[in-house]
Amino acid sequence: QVQLVESGGGLVQAGGSLRLSCAASGGTLSRYAMGWFRQAPGKERELVASSSFSGRTDYADSGKGRFTISRDAAKNTVYLQMNTLKPEDTAVYYCAAGPYSGRRLGIYNYWGQGTQVTVSS
Repeated sequence: QVQLVESGGGLVQAGGSLRLSCAASGGTLSRYAMGWFRQAPGKERELVASSSFSGRTDYADSGKGRFTISRDAAKNTVYLQMNTLKPEDTAVYYCAAGPYSGRRLGIYNYWGQGTQVTVSS
């Protein structure tokens, strides 16, 4: 059973940066596709970025050019670097692992508990 724990969220001013981390235990992340999702109050959870186990990445239009998903196999950790943050990026951010990457939530078998990101204007 893979367990995922996110960290790195917090309060940041618009234009600032954050790096979210997703540390895994109980499994090797290099064997999984990974996704970062977010959910704002009153909105559905949506994909932010994904990485297939072969390294192919995909980004939602909202984060293209600003967000980067990456992996550190030695640390069994996946990251989401977020730059030039905007107030509309405010949400709870979740990492997820599954057998293949994609934008549908149902693809992913394992989820973290989420980390809050708040961007002030």
